[in-house]
Amino acid sequence: QVQLVESGGGLVQAGGSLRLSCAASGRPFSDYAMGWFRQAPGKEREFVAHISRSGGSTDYADSVKGRFTISRDNAKNTVYLQMNRLKPEDTAVYYCAADRGTLWGALPKRSGYDDWGRGTQVTVSS
Repeated sequence: QVQLVESGGGLVQAGGSLRLSCAASGRPFSDYAMGWFRQAPGKEREFVAHISRSGGSTDYADSVKGRFTISRDNAKNTVYLQMNRLKPEDTAVYYCAADRGTLWGALPKRSGYDDWGRGTQVTVSS
C-alpha cells in the first residue's frame, strides 16, 4: 500500500491560484496512476483529474477543464494539481489517490482508486 500526503491547500480569493502537492511513499511511485478528488460540505466526493503512470495521459472533470492542470514528477514521487482562476464552488477538501495496475500510458476508471490521502482544505472566498 502506498502512503499519500497532500499539501498546499489554503484560503484564496476568487480568481486566484493554488498548487497542491501529493507526496507518495512506501511503494514505487511510477507503479501508480494518480488522481485528485474533492469533497465539498454536504456533497459526495467527486473526481477532479487524473494522470497516467507515464504522465502522458490526463483527464479532467468538465468543471475544472481549462483551469486546473495535473502533473507528476516520478523522480520526486510527487503529483501536483495547479489550480488557476479559482471559484468559490471549488471550495472543498482535496484528496490525492493512487491506482496500481494500469498500463504505463493508460488511465484507470475514475472509480478504480484504492489508496487515499487524508486531504487538504481549499477555500475560495468571493
